[in-house]
This record gives sequence, structure tokens and C-alpha cells, in this order.
Amino acid sequence: MTRISRRGLLASGAAAGVLAATGMPLRAQQKGGTLRLGLNGANTSDSWDSRTHSDAFMINLGHGAVFDTLTEVAASGELVGELAESWEASADAKVWTFNLRQGVTFHNGKAFGADDVIASLNMHVAEGAKSAAKPIVEPIVEMKKLGEHQVQLTLKAGNADFPFLLSDYHLCMFPAGQIEEAIAKGIGTGMYKVEAFDPGVRALLSRVDSHYKDGRAGWFDSVEVIAINDTSARMNALMTGQVDAVNRVDFKTEALLKANPMINIFEVTGNQHFTFPMLTNLSPFDNVKVRQALKHSVNRQEMVNKILLGHGAVANDIPIGPANQYFASDLEMNDYDPDKAKHLIKEAGLDGLQVDLSASNAAFNGAVDAALLYQSSAKAAGIDINVVQEPEDGYWSNVWLKKAWCACYWSGRATEDWMFSTAYESGVPWNDTQWENARFQELLISARAELDSTKRRDQYHEMQMIMAKEGGTVIPMYANYVDAHSTKLTNSGVIGNAFQMDSSRLIERWWFA
Repeated sequence: MTRISRRGLLASGAAAGVLAATGMPLRAQQKGGTLRLGLNGANTSDSWDSRTHSDAFMINLGHGAVFDTLTEVAASGELVGELAESWEASADAKVWTFNLRQGVTFHNGKAFGADDVIASLNMHVAEGAKSAAKPIVEPIVEMKKLGEHQVQLTLKAGNADFPFLLSDYHLCMFPAGQIEEAIAKGIGTGMYKVEAFDPGVRALLSRVDSHYKDGRAGWFDSVEVIAINDTSARMNALMTGQVDAVNRVDFKTEALLKANPMINIFEVTGNQHFTFPMLTNLSPFDNVKVRQALKHSVNRQEMVNKILLGHGAVANDIPIGPANQYFASDLEMNDYDPDKAKHLIKEAGLDGLQVDLSASNAAFNGAVDAALLYQSSAKAAGIDINVVQEPEDGYWSNVWLKKAWCACYWSGRATEDWMFSTAYESGVPWNDTQWENARFQELLISARAELDSTKRRDQYHEMQMIMAKEGGTVIPMYANYVDAHSTKLTNSGVIGNAFQMDSSRLIERWWFA
């Protein structure tokens, strides 16, 4: 059996051939104990419907514990099988056949098979469904059951990244014919089953006996995940031993954490980026000159220094990060240039500019302070930014995608197409700018099916250039994932960088030392 990296998948041209995976224990693990996590990103509207998962609390509980996806991005960055044991593609990467694990059962005893895969994928394109994974599933023109443990998925056009996309945390597998019950009760195939769940407050899980991952993952007897949205309270909970690990370290109290001999901080560089998306179908953001002026009115380095305290790097208004294969690091930078911003405002036909910017620390730690820094730097360009401090609870349902300009964050994605198709393809649910550019959309479709890596690089480079100059989001900085844990916890020595908390898989991958 073989593990394959994204680079290896592209180099192979996605030619027919079996790709599969096994576990890779690197240190002697031991079972036992109750893991207590303190996570932010919780909402009272949270549910086990993975189509709605959008932040750390439910992502860690969902595909990281209670549910499984077909594929998984391992801590090393390699693509491995989860519920799909192996897969193969046609030479043009349009027809993909997945061989499913046998002997897998849902928490209610139902056997997992091909019908569950088809039903689970169809959830995302059902009438009225508002799923962020719709762009992944919609290109599938045919889902065929070849046997109880084999499915064939045919795409509209070739997609070299398709197996990577099926690891998306929204694409959890549910039991066919019992999906509503599974959403209500949290019935998946994951290492942990639900014992109690209070949305936006707490979840209690217990390890499943005789699970297919036994010996490879899932070392805790039970897991308690506590919602601690307040940053100070979350850091204090770790320092006082109330929890064993927390996400999103508060950089202002980082020194206190480091001074505690019972706490370790773990930091990885990935593609996470902090953003200020504007709805380009609304005035004044429908004017490209206004968007360009706002891009030249933010002091990016100051934001990295004061908000991230060095835990990141300056970004150039593109969502493709330094961990991506086709990252365009050589683009002309949208530097802080108040005079240029003033000139662009005049070119837009305006004497000045007054705009509201909604922000909450629910978007990212320090988002309100970042908005205030933006307000200050924009004054030199004659731009008046009114910072609207929004409540943390309900931010993602009441502000993001609804207010004309707001603070936001993205974890980034393992592939360029995955990131672009999730947030910038025309008509997708999570397109938080509503930005339309015909050439960008044309390149998105052609690059997705392009198997020549050199040609693909050129296409993604042009897309990033278009977005940096004309796109509807200001992306001033890439942020490292900085989390913290008690020294009682340990891991394999390799920590994933796809998302925070070991790619949101800490519950399965870590154990007590």
C-alpha cells in the first residue's frame, strides 16, 4: 500500500493506479484517560450537520472524532485513506473508483458501505442545502455503486486534486436512510461516539470498542470538549489545569504560557490567512479603484508585528499560502502607499471615502485591534473607516456573508483549486466577496483539469495576479497556527498544518505521556 503526497499525485498525472494508505505510529502510544479540550469557535446554533461546520469547535468534534471522511490529509501532509481504503483514476482524471473499507460500522450498528457514500455526498447538492462543500460535490455527474464496498464517481471534467477534496471536513459520512437521526444524535463511524452534547457549551465523547483504527489512532478513553470562546478565559483554563489543550493562543499572554513549565506551545506554518472581505456587489466595493485603494491603505508589516507578534508573515491579498505548491511569491506587493490610495479614490470619482468595517475577535484573535490599526493607517489616505465591534456569539451567522465589509479568517487548503473553488468560484456558498472576473473563472476551470504541472503553475500564477490586483478581499497577513497543551500530552512528533490543533485531528492523534 502507498501513501501519496499532493506533489506526487500531480506528478503521476493522476494516471490509473491504486493509491492507498495505512497508519504510521512513530512513538509508543498508550491508552487511557480523559482528554479535556478548551476550544473557541462554538455557537449555540452548532449541530452535527457537517455541512454547517465552520469553526474549530465543531470541526474538531466532527471529522476529527465522531465522523470520518473518505480520505485524510495526514500530519505529514500526505494523502491517506480513511473510509476509502484505496482509489484509482482514469487517465484523464474524470472517473474515480474508490474501494471502501470493509467491516466498518456506524455507532448505531449499521454497516458502512457504498450506499452511505452516495447518500452522504448527495446531501451537499440537495435542494435548499447550504453546504460549503457544494463546489466539491456538484461537478460529480454520476455516482455509481459498483458493489457493497466500491463506488465510482464521474466528474464533468478532470480534477487531479479530487481525492484531496474528499478529505474536506464538511464531507463526513452519514448512514443512508438515517441521516436526520444521525444529525440529531451525532451518529458517525469515528473513533469516538457522543455521550452528551450541549450546542455552544460542551460535548462528551467515549472511545468506540473494536474500531477499525484500533492500534493506529484514538488513545483516550473519553474526551470532553468545552466551549471557551473568550480568549483570556481559554488561556486561563489551560494555565490552571482545567483543560489539557487549547487552540488559538493569545499572543498577549504567550509569555505567561511559556513561563509555565507544565505547558508547551506548538506552532506550525501553514496557509492560514486573516482577511477583510468586501461584498463587491455593493457600493462602494463594486468599484475596483476603491478596492485597490483599500489594499494600499493597510500597513501590513505593522499588522504582523502588532497583531501576530511575529507569528506569521505579510500577505499580498491572495488566499494561496507559502505551504501551497504553486504559491506566487514573486508578485508585485500591494504595499502601504497612502498617496497611491488617495489617487485611486480620485480615479474612482470620489472626493473621499467613508466605510464601515465590522469586526469581532470571533473572526480571529486580535481582529478588533487589527481593524483599529487599519482605521489608523487608512487615515493618511483620506479614508475614514468606522470600526463596528460586533458580538462574538453569532458572528458567522449574522455578520459574515451579510455585512458589506468584515473581518474573517481562512485556514487555507492543501491545494490551490480547493481554496479557490471553496471561496472564489462564481456562485459557491462561501464566496464572501461575490467577486466576478471572467478570466479568473476561466482559468479556475482549465487549471483544475490540467495535468501538466508547468502549465498548471502558470495558470495559478495568473489567477493570483488577477486576484491581488482586482479581487474583493484584503489579505494582509498569513498567520501561523499557534496552540498550547499540557506537558501531560504528547504526539507522534509530526503535527499537521492543514488546520489548527494538528489539522483538527488532535483528539485521534495524541495521547497522555
